[in-house]
Amino acid sequence: QVQLVESGGGLVQAGGSLRVSCVASGRTISTYTMAWFRHPPGREREFVAATRAGGGITYYADSVKGRFTISRDNAKNMVYLQMNSLKPEDTAVYFCAASTYYSGSASSGYNYWGQGIQVTVSS
Repeated sequence: QVQLVESGGGLVQAGGSLRVSCVASGRTISTYTMAWFRHPPGREREFVAATRAGGGITYYADSVKGRFTISRDNAKNMVYLQMNSLKPEDTAVYFCAASTYYSGSASSGYNYWGQGIQVTVSS
């Protein structure tokens, strides 16, 4: 079992930056695909970014490409999402997720989830 806990959310003005973090416990995440999803108000949960085991391959939703960066520190069992040039439409609850067998963008492929953290971008 892997437990995931997000931190670092909050309120930021449009154009600003924020970094959310996810700490894993229970098992090392070095062999897991780690991802970030978000659930905007009134919309369905959506994929944001993912990093495959080893950290060499990352991929992003088109809506955040060039603005967000996912990274991982396997030694610390941490995953990060650096968010720059934030827009009001980035407002959402952000979730950290882990998968032992899947490396895509479908939420159904991830078997461990954090509780989520609110990110609010004001205009």
